[in-house]
Amino acid sequence: MPIFARLGPYDRAILDRMSSRSPRRMVEYWAHEASFIRPEHHADLVPWQRRTWMGSFSSDRPGLRDLADRILDLLEASKPLTAREVTARLGHREAVDRSNWGWNWNSVKEALEALFAAGEVGSAGRTAQFERRYAPISRVLRIPAAPATTDPGSSAERLVEAAARAHGIGTVRCLADYFRLPVRVAASAVERLTGRGVLEPVDVAYWPGTQFLHADAPRPRVADGRALLSPFDSLVFERRRLEDLFGFHYRLEIYTPAERRRYGYYVLPFLLGEHLVARVDLKADRTTGRLLVRSSHAEAGAPPETAHELAGELCLMAGWLGLESVRVDPEGNLSLELAHAVRTRSRGT
Repeated sequence: MPIFARLGPYDRAILDRMSSRSPRRMVEYWAHEASFIRPEHHADLVPWQRRTWMGSFSSDRPGLRDLADRILDLLEASKPLTAREVTARLGHREAVDRSNWGWNWNSVKEALEALFAAGEVGSAGRTAQFERRYAPISRVLRIPAAPATTDPGSSAERLVEAAARAHGIGTVRCLADYFRLPVRVAASAVERLTGRGVLEPVDVAYWPGTQFLHADAPRPRVADGRALLSPFDSLVFERRRLEDLFGFHYRLEIYTPAERRRYGYYVLPFLLGEHLVARVDLKADRTTGRLLVRSSHAEAGAPPETAHELAGELCLMAGWLGLESVRVDPEGNLSLELAHAVRTRSRGT
């Protein structure tokens, strides 16, 4: 979705090729969340990985490290394997609580995720069932594993500069959040980068605090993009930045009880030019071949062309997803106008 927002209806198989074939143009790792990253960022991110809840070699699990060493020996001598395949090859048997679909890991999966977080193994790609295929990180990256002595200060500087290039402009908090660095670490890196002229402190009207502009950031006179943004798009995932820049309050309501949701289950903001002008709750209904717009809301001050432009983007997305049509449900202050715009576009094509 973030790539569709920038490129339009691209071939989704490109992602699999770029992440599973050597030389890899991107690899999986923990960045803001589970992400595709540039391979050169992997070694810099490992020292800052703190998601121990995804699997860690804690003192209360003394046997997990021994199991992990056995897994490493197996992976070194085999092709990339899924957690299920590793479990079978080790002959590992373990009773697992299946009552919670999201966290029914056995010890092998937990050890693999701890190795993944520690940067000792990587993902060589995904299966059709979206299972990671694990391999030693040196084989995934085709370079020696990152040394344990990677200087944290230098790695933080490289990550903060990459965040600044991606954002163009941002506060210390923005630049820290891009790769989930501690704010104090990012602040030190920003200070050093500013001293070298890589970043420039600036003052943006109506944006509290000090912002930092990358020296190579382009300065377009106007922005005329049109895009539906997923909740995990880097333009929107730092909610305070989003509100400071666009005056757009946004929260993901997946975990909000249905009766308390304001806009819907999986809501995408709609960017038109330099403003976020609407939001839609979308669902791809594969059984009927339709993209369902379960609710659609225009923001205050949205321009008259909002429904027309949004209809165009929804039809584009439906085609990209292999869906035949768009259906707009009568929920939200934009629904009637949007439904008319979708019908008009469908008749025209």
